[in-house]
Amino acid sequence: MAAAEPQPSAPGPSAPGPAHNLLTLPNLITLARLCAVPATIWLIVQKRLDLAFLLFVAAGLSDALDGWLARVRRARSQIGALLDPVADKALLVSVYVALAAVGVLPDWLAILVVFRDAVIVGGLLLLWMIGDRPEIAPLFVSKLNTALQIALAAVALLAVGFNLPLGGLKAALIWATAASTLASGFAYVGQTARRLRAGPP
Repeated sequence: MAAAEPQPSAPGPSAPGPAHNLLTLPNLITLARLCAVPATIWLIVQKRLDLAFLLFVAAGLSDALDGWLARVRRARSQIGALLDPVADKALLVSVYVALAAVGVLPDWLAILVVFRDAVIVGGLLLLWMIGDRPEIAPLFVSKLNTALQIALAAVALLAVGFNLPLGGLKAALIWATAASTLASGFAYVGQTARRLRAGPP
């Protein structure tokens, strides 16, 4: 279907549309989640993993809430579409680095998680440099990896913060998270390589 031709409008200032409106309720919730990142890191470093767990869960619930509000109230915006994954990724990566710093998660896993994200961002930048503008649509293996990363972070915070015997579950999630991180990283590298060979559309 061809896009409709833009129609001329009456002169005069117009209110900013939802695509560029920062002060929507979903965006404010996302900004609050972004502000929770330093608080979560501080709680982990201070060994208050019980409070860090509660804040982590609250951040997850806020993510679901702002997504629901954006759909129900039709308050989606371009700014929100950029802020939401940034807030999610900033929180998740920061939690992994902080948990590794206090010895709750292995260092190599935090390095793997950070490196995988750096590789994906680097691939996107390369595609932009050659004139390709890929839609950011996560692969299934990436969605699985994100779910496992969230589950592991929550279990690690819960086990240590509340002194629960979840060591076996945590160990299983560590290896599942590592495997899915590698798989999703290789999948994105392969996808980026194919697009680079094909050139811009």
